[in-house]
Amino acid sequence: MAPVKRKLYQRLLLFFCVLLPISGVLCFSELFFVKEPRDVTVMRKEAVILDCQARGEAPVDVRWLKNGVKVVENERMYLLSNGSLYISEVESRRGDKSDEGFYQCLAQNKYGAILSQKARLTIASISSFTIQPTPIVVTEGSVARFSCKISAHPPPIITWEFNRVTLPLTTERITVLPSGILQIHGVQRSDAGSYRCIATNISSRRRSTEATLTVTPAPSPQLPQRPRIIAGPQNISVSLHQSAILECMATGNPRPIISWSRADSKSIDVYNTRVLGNGNLIITDIKPQHGGVYMCRATTPGTRNYTVASANVTVLAPPSLVEWPESLTRPRAGTARFVCQADGVPTPQITWLKNGEKVHSNGRIKMYNSKLVINQIIPEDDAIYQCQAENEHGSVLSVARLIVVMSEDRPSAPRNIRADTVSSSAILLAWERPLYNSDKVIAYSVHYMKAEGLNNEEYQVVIGNDTTRYIIDDLEPARNYTFYVVAYMPMGASRMSDNVFQYTLEDVPLRAPELSLTSHSPTDMTVSWQPLPDKLSRGRVSGYRLSYRTSSESTVSQIELPGEKTQHHLENLQPDTIYLLRIAAATSVGWGEQSAWASHRTPKASSARVPLAPELHLEPLNCTTILARWQLAPRNSASVQGFKLFYHEESQSESAPVQLRASDYTHTIGGLDPRKKYHVKLLAYNAVGDGYQADQTISTPGCVSVRDRLVPPPPPPHNVYAKTNSSTAVFLHWGRPAFTSSHAVNYTIRCNPVGLQNASLVLYLQTNEQSLLVHDLEPNTRYEFAVRLHIDQLSSPWSPVVYQSTFPKAPSRPPSSVKVTLIEEDAALVSWKLPDEPNVAVTHYTILYASKNAWLAGEWQVLQREGSITMALLENLKPGLVYLVKVSASNDMGDGPFSHTVEMMVQADRSSGHNLLHSHGSTRSTAFPDGFYHLDQKSMTGISVGVCIAFICIIICAFIIVCRGKNRKLSAVKSYRQGVNTSAAAAGHLGSEGAVEHADVTVPMMSQSHFIDAKGGTNLIINSLGPVQPSTEKKRKWLFSSNVKKNSKTMQNMRHNTASYQPCSTVLTFEEDLSISPNQPCTLQALLGHPIDIEGSSNSEGSHETGDSGRYSHDETELTNLSSGSCSRPLSLMVEDSGDSESNGPPEEPSELSEESQTDLKVKDFVDDGCCRHEAQSCSPSALSV
Repeated sequence: MAPVKRKLYQRLLLFFCVLLPISGVLCFSELFFVKEPRDVTVMRKEAVILDCQARGEAPVDVRWLKNGVKVVENERMYLLSNGSLYISEVESRRGDKSDEGFYQCLAQNKYGAILSQKARLTIASISSFTIQPTPIVVTEGSVARFSCKISAHPPPIITWEFNRVTLPLTTERITVLPSGILQIHGVQRSDAGSYRCIATNISSRRRSTEATLTVTPAPSPQLPQRPRIIAGPQNISVSLHQSAILECMATGNPRPIISWSRADSKSIDVYNTRVLGNGNLIITDIKPQHGGVYMCRATTPGTRNYTVASANVTVLAPPSLVEWPESLTRPRAGTARFVCQADGVPTPQITWLKNGEKVHSNGRIKMYNSKLVINQIIPEDDAIYQCQAENEHGSVLSVARLIVVMSEDRPSAPRNIRADTVSSSAILLAWERPLYNSDKVIAYSVHYMKAEGLNNEEYQVVIGNDTTRYIIDDLEPARNYTFYVVAYMPMGASRMSDNVFQYTLEDVPLRAPELSLTSHSPTDMTVSWQPLPDKLSRGRVSGYRLSYRTSSESTVSQIELPGEKTQHHLENLQPDTIYLLRIAAATSVGWGEQSAWASHRTPKASSARVPLAPELHLEPLNCTTILARWQLAPRNSASVQGFKLFYHEESQSESAPVQLRASDYTHTIGGLDPRKKYHVKLLAYNAVGDGYQADQTISTPGCVSVRDRLVPPPPPPHNVYAKTNSSTAVFLHWGRPAFTSSHAVNYTIRCNPVGLQNASLVLYLQTNEQSLLVHDLEPNTRYEFAVRLHIDQLSSPWSPVVYQSTFPKAPSRPPSSVKVTLIEEDAALVSWKLPDEPNVAVTHYTILYASKNAWLAGEWQVLQREGSITMALLENLKPGLVYLVKVSASNDMGDGPFSHTVEMMVQADRSSGHNLLHSHGSTRSTAFPDGFYHLDQKSMTGISVGVCIAFICIIICAFIIVCRGKNRKLSAVKSYRQGVNTSAAAAGHLGSEGAVEHADVTVPMMSQSHFIDAKGGTNLIINSLGPVQPSTEKKRKWLFSSNVKKNSKTMQNMRHNTASYQPCSTVLTFEEDLSISPNQPCTLQALLGHPIDIEGSSNSEGSHETGDSGRYSHDETELTNLSSGSCSRPLSLMVEDSGDSESNGPPEEPSELSEESQTDLKVKDFVDDGCCRHEAQSCSPSALSV
């Protein structure tokens, strides 16, 4: 019942596959051939049909190929409705116009294409005889044999004629073999005559030349003769199911008996084997078991005298599949493996086809023997694949399909892949994350391979999803590589990214060329060499440097040659002298290593009649054998008795020569060591002496054992750790991989600066330990380190790269370009540049300065600045003194030397007023650092925006006040009239003195609900008694004069006024000592006071440190300190009341001073509480504007 149920299920499945629309996905309709073309032989001008019928899901398209090229239809050759190819008249012409060749039909539908087996179309023909019968003379009673051979298609039938009469194929004495052999046993006198063979096939008939058989009488009496085989069996190869004929013809007296046996002692198949004629063995319907060595034995009857001849029978079999590929369904980025094994004699060659086209091995698709492996499957791999097994006797194909399953939510391909060359062996690959579903990416795989050549190996590196950059190292210099990236997610992989190509940089040649040295006269030498292969040249060779000298001299002569040359002729040499030569090659990067010295002795001056140097060619056959081939020089005219061959390993002594005959032109040198360099010397000799010698150097390749191909490399070291030890050393430590082998292990450490472009500067170190201190590194340089393990002649991959920077070394040179510039009467600017040395790191600078008197006393003043600052301000310098300044650079590793001392003279100040200003230690002033006058652009922009915003707010507030405060203005006018007398009296008092000596500006303590607007307001000027001028004036100038003295009553009145302060009113006092001459221009610094030390140093001589920041512009922090620090009190001016609050008098205008001593002060009116609160949010009481 089980078989019945299985058949039922299969039929139901077939029914659903046919009816359901998804049949193309779940159970695709395979293509297959109902009829395939077969080999055919036709006559010229005949018609022929090559059959081809394919079945599959419609529509099915059929095309024909001839010798792999598509057949173009015409009137004489076209396709029939069933797909067969019809040729109305077969043509036989020379070249491609002949119809002969191999034909295949290609059937295709939407799933793919399949190719039929090859069919050979042959036009019947027969050529001339290659072997024709020859005349022979035999004695009566012996045997005679004629043979002929001809090439024809189809194979011809050969018959024989005796005196132009056809002979029977087989009689008791005559045997005709199908191979064209005529045998006559027991020759009689009547057999004498003319014999010829006739070859016939469907195309024609050919007759050979006639050969005469002459029969001589037999001697009497006949003497006994040992058996002798005159025509024994020949090695033969026979196709399966064909016939094999083994000839065996013997003579002797008495007539020998012929028997057959197998050399392997197996019995001969009696069912398919018979004896033809007198001792010939024929095997019909030959099979593989019939192959072997057959022995023909001719034995004298009644004795043990015999002779034996043997031949090997090889049974040729067309391919037959033992294992064929099966259809597969795989997801994107998966791996598909197809297996195909075939038998046949000779061994069939396996070829893989994809949709009828040959599959070429590349990085992603590999073919191992009879297997096809497709890695990183992409949608384009969905196709029909065929395994074709082919040998000389036929071909066979098998079909399988690969279905690629697509995931709907897979990520898109990585984007914008870029490759940048880092060095001669490394390329940096970068890309962007996929556009869709990038959050589901769990890893990336980077694929790369050489872009030039065939069958290149593709390499793959898997990295995490936390980076989109990767450096691929261990690349070959000056090679073009192709890269692509694939993104992975749990459900599958993305499409491949676009391929990107990039070259590695050139490097110096890995080794020098091998020299070939030949002399054609006693005073010359020809030096030749082969161009370096790309793997060794590592770029385009731009030149060669040839060095030579005699063995007894140390002076070396050098010749530089262009890169395209491969030989050079040296002249004017000394006869019978040993010369040493070596060569080096160069690329654009630099010169490679020079070769070892090669020696050559020039001929003697009397060697005119000895042979010239042979033309020697060396070729490595394997890792231990070299084949030497040579020929005599074309100009050689001397006789040659033999050759002498010398060879020895480099740096070893020369061994005895190998004596060779004059007829020898090849010699195999065996027993050599792999990966060694050998010197080979060859010369010819004659009776005069040894001829000129030819010297050449060759290297044996390395041996690749089966073990090397099968044993995987060990894993790389793990947990590589790097720690900086000093400015020139880094300590490395790593872990040994876990494996059970206890063999000796050593490690190679690779070290190079990051971004190195010359791979020859990479440092390689060897050690047996798991740690190493790497010395002789450059200070303050970032290095990359990698470790490789070596065990039992196997090497692991490089470990992941770790990065570490060396410490900077202490500066060894002082700062350069030290300059001191006097920018004010008591301040100087010191500037300098970085120390003039590479890779120097500076964390801070030290500035020493002192006057000459202090310097003699050993007293220096010290300033320090950060390493990013290259200037400093020296303040509070005393006039009339000479100052000495020097600078040094320092870092964490130590201090550097000081620069040369720079002298600066501070000019004496002629202004007594200015000297008084700096001499009074009790003078209080507002400190404005030098940077306040050199604000940067960003600060100026912020200030401008703030001022504009404040100005707009003031205008709005003023508009509100004007609209709502008319009554308040009337009361303000009344208050103004009451205070006119007081103001006039104060103005008169000021005008009478002519100069102001003491004035205080006092801002009383304010409540939290009242503010002072220092930025502006209305056009009213208000004191404690009210408005002091009409509101209609735009500006009010307050003029001050010197020598105005305060009395105690005035101070009491001022205190009273201050205590009676009302909201939105301003009281100004001034208590700064100004020493300003009326006739002297009033400068801003004289008005505001000299800058003070913001670093808190004293003003005493010889111990003052400046507070300069080292820059001309300050940042926001400095501006904040300026506005809110204790030493940054804004300037205020004061109007002093000269009378008491009760005095009344007519108002007077203040008397004006000279225009040069006037100072304009604008004091803005503070109005109602709302306006004051609004303005207070953007200013502080200490930020009054000047």
